[in-house]
Amino acid sequence: MTKKAPRRTAQRILESTLELFNRFGEPNVSTTRIAAELGISPGNLYYHYPAKDALINRLQQDCEAELQQALGRADVAGDLEGAAELVRALMALVWRYRFMYRDLNDLLSKSRHFEARLQTMLRTQEAALRVLLRRLAASGQLVLGEEEAGMLARNMVVLLSFWLNYEYASDPREALEPAHAPLTLARGAAHILQLLAPYVPAERGDWQQQPGAAVALDAAALSH
Repeated sequence: MTKKAPRRTAQRILESTLELFNRFGEPNVSTTRIAAELGISPGNLYYHYPAKDALINRLQQDCEAELQQALGRADVAGDLEGAAELVRALMALVWRYRFMYRDLNDLLSKSRHFEARLQTMLRTQEAALRVLLRRLAASGQLVLGEEEAGMLARNMVVLLSFWLNYEYASDPREALEPAHAPLTLARGAAHILQLLAPYVPAERGDWQQQPGAAVALDAAALSH
């Protein structure tokens, strides 16, 4: 029992840190504030995470692990509806760790570790999406060549990575508030899926209106 308590405290610290980073922005949240939010001493926090960088690195590590899990959908998606499900899952993940995307420049300027891991995450997403697009092309779900698949995969990653920045710039006071999550992310998913439209065969032109490809997001996935 004595070994489980530190893990519970460490997890509480992470959850509170993620919530505060998402709400106020990583540059505006100190370790002292995190400790006060939890009702623990700064020393207790430092026992688990010796510096703020350690918290950021752990959250990024968790995000990367969840990204790998989400990208598992790319391995089984065999049609456009499966591709839409993958996009929704990736958008929900971006929302869950939205501080990383909103505060991206600040985080990159402070940490080479963050930079290296982020580059790995971007390459992983792009590679998975490229494989998915090739599979859809091979099955006749899309009509595109190898070079087009590569460019399309990269464009999808760009929109995934920077959609929240666009929403934030458009409405800094409201766009990233939890109440706006469904609309904000549904718009992002719709724009990403629209990238596929020019490559969809004419007989599948209405696929985005089908139930399986709807861009509405599961509220449970956006509740963080």
